[in-house]
Amino acid sequence: MAKKYYSTRTGKNPNAGKIDLATLRKLFSALYIELEEDGYFQEYFGYWCVDNGDVAGSLGPDIDAVILFKIRKSGLWPIREKIDNYSENDLFDVIEFLHDHSSKPIDGFHHTFANCGYHYHTFNQEAGRVYYRMKVRPLLEEYKNGYELSSEGEILEHAPVGMDPLLSANVPTTDKGISDRIASAIAKFRRYRSSVHDRKDAIRDLTDVLEYLRPSLKNVLKKQDESDLFNIANNFGIRHHNQQQKTEYDQAIWLSWMFYFYLATIQAVLHMVKRGQPA
Repeated sequence: MAKKYYSTRTGKNPNAGKIDLATLRKLFSALYIELEEDGYFQEYFGYWCVDNGDVAGSLGPDIDAVILFKIRKSGLWPIREKIDNYSENDLFDVIEFLHDHSSKPIDGFHHTFANCGYHYHTFNQEAGRVYYRMKVRPLLEEYKNGYELSSEGEILEHAPVGMDPLLSANVPTTDKGISDRIASAIAKFRRYRSSVHDRKDAIRDLTDVLEYLRPSLKNVLKKQDESDLFNIANNFGIRHHNQQQKTEYDQAIWLSWMFYFYLATIQAVLHMVKRGQPA
């Protein structure tokens, strides 16, 4: 998917833009069939055998019921038959569900009668999930504004242009409480169709990290600079609520700005604290 062929490179391909939902469904369907035939879902979903019929996996014989319980939707299974009618939400739900139930086949036997195929009994779940994410990634990257599948199997929105390095940067601290809170805030903010409440909550998490660092900030920032860091969150309806707060603003734009502003600020502050240098 990374290589751009002639008509795309030269701008002569009218279909060279981002793929739509119908195309994503078609491409993911082909990928699902490939992984299914390679045995990546046998551990959980089982397989069909010419001698024994349907052999259940660890989820049991009624996968539709499992999906109903896990996703709270019916009519999504079997995927080969239903995928053409999936909404975007349905497809993303199924992509996440399959990630959690993908495992690399390690050992088994080839049932040669009637070319039945491989039946596996030993699997590596972590390797299966890593491979699944690798195969799904280029499809999600090309859909709309771009998405990705996290290592936890959650679909996340791509960061704005230029912000990817900030999201993947190592947090310069040995305090696990800080690094875990930052990681949680990033996941919360970027989660597929996160609500305004979710995004404000993520920003609050980052301001809580700065509050925790406040004693150290006094050594590296001027008093007014330190105060200004918190004025944004305090006066724009993020942390506290009162009649003087500003709430009539374009939240889609300003919440994104505040999130990346605080994320970058935490990185800068932690580096300054580590080196003991004032701003």
